[in-house]
Amino acid sequence: MRAWWIPALVLFAACSDDDDGNGPGIAPEAPSTLASTSLDGSVALVWSDNPFQSDPDIFGNYRVYSTTYDLDLDDCGSDWVVEGTTVAPEFLVGALANGAPRCFSVTAVSIDGVESERSPLQNDTPRPASRNVALSAAQTSVDGSGFRFWDDLNEDGSVQGTELGIVRSGNAGDIDFFVDRDGSNALFLTPVRPGTGVEFYDENDPVEDLTTIDFAEDRTYRTTGIQAVPGFGYVFETDGGDGFVRYGAVRIQHVGTTFLILDWAFQTDPGNPELIVWGGK
Repeated sequence: MRAWWIPALVLFAACSDDDDGNGPGIAPEAPSTLASTSLDGSVALVWSDNPFQSDPDIFGNYRVYSTTYDLDLDDCGSDWVVEGTTVAPEFLVGALANGAPRCFSVTAVSIDGVESERSPLQNDTPRPASRNVALSAAQTSVDGSGFRFWDDLNEDGSVQGTELGIVRSGNAGDIDFFVDRDGSNALFLTPVRPGTGVEFYDENDPVEDLTTIDFAEDRTYRTTGIQAVPGFGYVFETDGGDGFVRYGAVRIQHVGTTFLILDWAFQTDPGNPELIVWGGK
């Protein structure tokens, strides 16, 4: 298991070795960088792995903190809470309110329990979007590993915003695909629902943006998993349930070992191979 939640209120404390050499141990280096991606109701954090790389023998795990953030004053609050711990240099902070700024920091903890100084601070504000969708690897969190481009929930044959871009359990039989992980920690987009297939938009080169994926070629789409590669585009052919296929597009932004981040688009016109970003109309 790569990450877990710890609902606790903590304060940062400076740690140092005792003069007599009987202290608790050596503090790891602090992560030297911290970056974030705004998501819908969550924030994805990625940081440098230098604490582990510099001294893997003493490294225990990372501890992720958050507090309030005042956007007008550019100031982080003082009441830090632990969002969780992980051994990977990445973490998905979930259950956040859209539009509410948060400030984040990460520390490294040794196997003796000695905590490093904190990383640089990073503020972020979750927001709803059709871009920046985070899906967990099923082996990490199956509930957030499945995705469906469109599900006609009210069975009226037309597309409503609430029916698009649905994240579900990777065990569900009605999803278009789920994120799988193999023994080498590579992540795959694996089709699930009958009538769903996937193929690279261009298997040789990455795409600059989601809008680059503009057309679904007439081809045979694979129904087995395809490796998720950062920057690459993918086209999905799905069954609309009305005798027409629907096409979806995905561009992978980030691939870790516990989750990935993607942008998606969906053509609502039945059978139309032109792929456009859904505009919320």
